[in-house]
Amino acid sequence: RLEQTGQKIGFITPMSHNFCESCNRVRLTCTGELYTCLGQEGMQNLRPAMREHPDSDDALEQAIRAAIGLKPKGHDFDYSRQRADGQMSRHMSHTGG
Repeated sequence: RLEQTGQKIGFITPMSHNFCESCNRVRLTCTGELYTCLGQEGMQNLRPAMREHPDSDDALEQAIRAAIGLKPKGHDFDYSRQRADGQMSRHMSHTGG
């Protein structure tokens, strides 16, 4: 828990049970990429919002809200539901999962 804001920061542990269908989390990398799902490729790059508007959090907040709005309702680890062949170009270890 952060002292300044009271917010919690969670760490992703190895998957011990299937929680994807009810996931309400996003993953932020050290390079400023916000991933809304480990099972999908989409992400929002937050660096431009921070660099172009260093004196305001408004652009960053808008970028985060836009990414959250695109967060999938489920997951795509079940390859039978995918339209593609199941190949992922980004491994979980890249995002910390």
